[in-house]
Amino acid sequence: MPARSSTAVWEGDIMQGHGTMKIGSGAWEGPYSFKSRFEDGKGTNPEELIAAAHAGCYSMALSGALTKAGTPPTRVETTAKVGLEKTDAGFRIPNIHLETKATVPNLDNAKFQEIAEQAKKNCPVSKVLAGADITLAATLTS
Repeated sequence: MPARSSTAVWEGDIMQGHGTMKIGSGAWEGPYSFKSRFEDGKGTNPEELIAAAHAGCYSMALSGALTKAGTPPTRVETTAKVGLEKTDAGFRIPNIHLETKATVPNLDNAKFQEIAEQAKKNCPVSKVLAGADITLAATLTS
């Protein structure tokens, strides 16, 4: 499998500087700054991109696990919320909360919850982010 890449460029000091991030495939490029990361400024931030990666990976992992169990979904929608906090040692990501809704015909909620939790544990992005407390709220829709 190919290695995936993205690039970030930062210019200037931390407070007044600015940067751009670009996804390696060229599908997206955008600005980021101190204000977009730590306040409500215009642009994106690394945590938002981590959230997108985690939501995308988890949605695919859940779809794969449901399909393998013989109950393929018709839709999976996941939102990831990545926490960021300042500590005496610097900034850290203490938690990530996944909220997923899946439409899965012919599946009871208990089995869905079991599969959803396993998908959280087996998602490659969950594994790489295991230093954060990753929680899940999974809803089965009809």
